[in-house]
Amino acid sequence: MSISSHNLINAELLNFLHNKVNSFIKWDLVRFFHDNPHTKDTVENVAKYVGRDTKTIQHELNDLVKANVLCTEEISGFTLYRLAQDTQIRQTINTFIEACHDRQFRIEAIHHVIKEMQFSPRHDF
Repeated sequence: MSISSHNLINAELLNFLHNKVNSFIKWDLVRFFHDNPHTKDTVENVAKYVGRDTKTIQHELNDLVKANVLCTEEISGFTLYRLAQDTQIRQTINTFIEACHDRQFRIEAIHHVIKEMQFSPRHDF
């Protein structure tokens, strides 16, 4: 039995899933920065926190910067990643994370991420 996605995921969150959080690693990173909104850290430390390898995290962090979810700051020759200051993206992230508390929403969101990965030339590592 198929659940209709538009009943669980509104257009804004569907767009967010398809264009910004279109891998499980990005989902982990968005959750990490949401839960630690004042964090500014290097790719190596972020990789340790989320339990992934540095090369994979570097690629996904840079994609999130391009998608305006995160931004970078250069300090003493180090690139630090942090949550974007944009009010709209922060609100969308909050809405997404809150919606993830609902099991049915998570199931549908997972379905969308998997579907996106199957039609994309790149895959979650």
